[in-house]
Amino acid sequence: FDTNRANLQGLYQDVSMLTFEGEKIQGAAAIGQKLTSLPFQSVQHEVVTVDSQPASGGGVLVFVCGNLKVDDSANPMKFSQVFCLMPLQGVQGFFCYN
Repeated sequence: FDTNRANLQGLYQDVSMLTFEGEKIQGAAAIGQKLTSLPFQSVQHEVVTVDSQPASGGGVLVFVCGNLKVDDSANPMKFSQVFCLMPLQGVQGFFCYN
């Protein structure tokens, strides 16, 4: 995400859902378009903690907290994100379900 937001689209499937500031976006293409249209040029994540738990269906629930610097901002913002990784069908790996 920090260097190329467009590459994130490959982490999603058509059943994936992203909720961003109250807006619900479904599907890999729509999520990719949303991420690339965000109104900043650069972003730096500093991950402070990552916690994960097994989820039903072979998934993994992940909770990430840290600091986020956008463009040339001197003061980082705090961020937290929860997402569910689900196994890909027929191949090894996971996709971001929501």
